Amino acid sequence: MNWFFITLGYSGLSPKAPGTVGSFVSLILGMWILIAFEAQTLFLAAVLISVIAIKAINKYEEQSGIHDDKRIVIDELAGMWFALSVAPAISVGFNEVGMFENGFLIQSILSFALFRYFDIAKPSIIGRIDREVKGGVGVMGDDIIAGFAAGIVSALIWQGILLLNVF
Repeated sequence: MNWFFITLGYSGLSPKAPGTVGSFVSLILGMWILIAFEAQTLFLAAVLISVIAIKAINKYEEQSGIHDDKRIVIDELAGMWFALSVAPAISVGFNEVGMFENGFLIQSILSFALFRYFDIAKPSIIGRIDREVKGGVGVMGDDIIAGFAAGIVSALIWQGILLLNVF
């Protein structure tokens, strides 16, 4: 169960770009939760999973001796879900997903792209957490901050689009 959880249903075992694969799986799951429930549900689920993941990652690192194994992608889920709970942060019906006016699809895709950028480039505090904080908190922390940053930047871009009256 622990390996299934921290590799996000084994998506982290992808031979190429496990972080991107895990982030994409997280995007799809997160969008589904936003459609079926509310942004608060997604946010609280991300908090709960983060707390559980920190403990699971600590246990894995203690047993394996490997810090921040690239196959661990539960941190991508938390980061993506925090990004999506900030932007688009709205609930839409299945028939409204592709409507550009509500920004759901645009902000979801932007959040994914920006999250991957922040997670890979690790600017500012994201990189500092990644380098200096050990254990599960370090593994999860940089992705959580990257997720919030991605959500905020995505929301700002969407607001800019609205101000320019693109739609």
